[in-house]
Amino acid sequence: MSESDTQFATYQALAAPRLRDTTALRRRLLHPSVRLWWHPYWETAPSVPAARSELRHLAGTHGAVRAA
Repeated sequence: MSESDTQFATYQALAAPRLRDTTALRRRLLHPSVRLWWHPYWETAPSVPAARSELRHLAGTHGAVRAA
């Protein structure tokens, strides 16, 4: 299972109704978030808000292709 598949499964598990122990699930998402935050790309991006917007767009496109 790829990292993105694992993250997707984690988000789905967090969205489940009446979920009690979410600590482990939230910790699974923390590591990729930290990696993204400190990635060298953000130091070279001319405009961080524009770069983040582009990243969201690319992630949305990837998700749409994946869901199809």
